[in-house]
Formats: sequence, structure tokens, C-alpha cells
Amino acid sequence: MFHFIRGLAYLPMAMVYPTKIVGRKNLPKGKAIITMNHTSNLDAIVFLLNTYEKKYFLAKKELFKSKARSWFLKKMGAIKIDRASADVNAIKEAFSVLKAGKKLVIFPEGTRNKSDDLALQEVKHGAAMIAIKTKTPIVPLWINNRPKSFRMTKILIGKPYELSEFYGQKLTDEVLGKASEIIAEKLNELKEEAKKMFNKKERKNGKAKV
Repeated sequence: MFHFIRGLAYLPMAMVYPTKIVGRKNLPKGKAIITMNHTSNLDAIVFLLNTYEKKYFLAKKELFKSKARSWFLKKMGAIKIDRASADVNAIKEAFSVLKAGKKLVIFPEGTRNKSDDLALQEVKHGAAMIAIKTKTPIVPLWINNRPKSFRMTKILIGKPYELSEFYGQKLTDEVLGKASEIIAEKLNELKEEAKKMFNKKERKNGKAKV
């Protein structure tokens, strides 16, 4: 069903929200956690429609109020999560996805970034906790500009890494804080790489930055 819906939605979305993804080769086979900066409610959908393999992603429960949108999101791999509480069911479902050898998209900032320069917000502990407990490689992904109708969205996928130095440790706030700092560092490094890559090409072509 996912590939059928993706096929139907891809063309109109590609026309309205054209997307360029660099670094697809960095997506490993099998399970992985994709940590993505959060610029808009379209982030996950834009990414998923422009890659073939089905991936799962955590999405705030508020997005599921409409029956039609709820149906679409679930078919696309959305896992509903209540951000106001420790949503045990959502975490269990995330673990099941990774146990099955599939990929999970997480927004480690926890909420949309509304700043103009998309400076990374505080990274929450959830992504680190899930990655360590399931011993899953993490793939950083940076969206260089917010998805906007009829403007190219540019995405850079970084190389996978693991938080293996924390495997087997008791996951205290201190340990999760240190692990989350690594996630933040990797994303910030990728942000700088994306800025140099995409903005350099824009200057070369005589275009304004987006």
C-alpha cells in the first residue's frame, strides 16, 4: 500500500515541492535511525516521497485529528506520539520498527524550528535513548531550507555513526545528555557542509540564497 500511495502522491508533490537529495548512498541497508532537523510539518513527507524504501517516523498526535490525514500519515509510516507525556506505546512501536530491521525517522529537536537561520535547537534525549537501547546506527540528515511551494528543497544525508561507547551503560540523564551532544554535533557539522555545498552552487549560478 505504501508504494502505491507514494506513486500517486509523488508527482503532484514533486511539482509543488521539488526536492534535491544528496548523499543517498549514506543510507545503510537494514535498520537505522535518521535524525532530521525539523523545519515544517512537511519535512518527513517530502523526504519519504523522494526515497523508495518505506521508513517510519514519529509524528505529533495533533496531526492525526483529520481522518483523511490520519489515514495518509499512517500509510506513509507515521507513529503517533503524545509529546506532552512519556508515550510508552509510541516508544514500543519505534523499538519494534528497528527490531524488524527497518528505518525510523526522528526529529531530535522535538518541535519545529521557526528561526530564520534554522540554528539547531536543543536536542532532546529520545533519539539517543532509542539508538543506544536498540544498538542502531544513526544517519544525520539536514534540510537546508524549509519546504516551500515551487521552490527547491535541498537535503543532505550524512554518513552513519553509532553511539557504541554508551552501549551497556545505565542511561542516566548525564549519559543521555552526552550522547545527545554527539547527535547535535553531527547535525551541526552536516548543516555547515550543506550550507557550503548548496550555497556555493547557488552563488556559482548567480542565484540568491534560499
